[in-house]
Amino acid sequence: MEEMKVLLSEEEALSLSQEVLVNQGFSAEYSRAISETVVAGQKDGCESHGLYRLLSCIDTLASDGVVPDAKPKLENVSGSIVKVNANGGFSQLAFSLGLPLLVEKAKDNGIALLAINNCVHFSALWVEVEQVAQNRLVAIACNPTQAYAAPHGGSAPLLGTNPFAFSWPRAGKHPFIFDFATSTVARGDVELHQRENKPIPDGWGVDAHGNTCNDPQIVLEEGALTTFGGHKGTALSMMIELIAGPLIGDLMSYESTQHDGGKGVLPFHGEIIVAIDPASAAGKDFEQHLARAENFFDQVETQGARLPSQRRYENREKSEKYGIEISEKLYNELLSLLN
Repeated sequence: MEEMKVLLSEEEALSLSQEVLVNQGFSAEYSRAISETVVAGQKDGCESHGLYRLLSCIDTLASDGVVPDAKPKLENVSGSIVKVNANGGFSQLAFSLGLPLLVEKAKDNGIALLAINNCVHFSALWVEVEQVAQNRLVAIACNPTQAYAAPHGGSAPLLGTNPFAFSWPRAGKHPFIFDFATSTVARGDVELHQRENKPIPDGWGVDAHGNTCNDPQIVLEEGALTTFGGHKGTALSMMIELIAGPLIGDLMSYESTQHDGGKGVLPFHGEIIVAIDPASAAGKDFEQHLARAENFFDQVETQGARLPSQRRYENREKSEKYGIEISEKLYNELLSLLN
């Protein structure tokens, strides 16, 4: 039987999310910031990073894994570096605090780096790199998570899902963006299969002996996710562990798991965002070079290929026209949290 769906306007989805979070103990400021992020995911058809994520935010608070009213603080600003201490809160407010200075420094110096430390993280990175691109800057962002994935050839969790995102500004068009986990699939997708009692496809995960496993519960509790592309995905994931961990003075995924202490809550770690100004990097003729990029995108689409994020933008347009779709089961679950 096909699962029933509920349609919400963006305003209704934001209101429901904020009411749930405030009722569960988050400050109004965090409730707004978290809600904007999860509704953006739901609006773009990204269910694994949409309103479903409210449940893990609430579970994390119930286990004392996040500070619900933390005040992020600019800690160290020198040269092209911006550092924001999230002080145990979710990353959204820390990013909002650091973004204006990141943009300013990138335009002054040609390139700038924002390091967010001591944050709890759950969200897709495209939400953040899209905001950087709206300032006509190129952006790269990544972060570790907890130890959910085994390195290629291994069987034990050591690496995070370690998302990597990139955005390229386009005049009069949505930015070119990709955002993907370096694991074969995001952990949230495996969790959704578990919620729906559905087996996962071959190659998504392994059991404790390193054998391919289709049972999402075994993969989540006893085994590990796999990295995409075999040894290549593992190498990229290891790079992310290093540049978003020790390089900015924060935790790697296995250290975040140790910090978790068995609670099983959302990961605590850092995040790195790099912003590059095309006007500085390409020089006075940068507009011509950006036009060359548009020709490149046209050639991709002329072949019948799809640009990354195209489906998200199509889902966004559909949601704006008809409403944001959410499963009836999740909708009722969120309503129950208002009692």
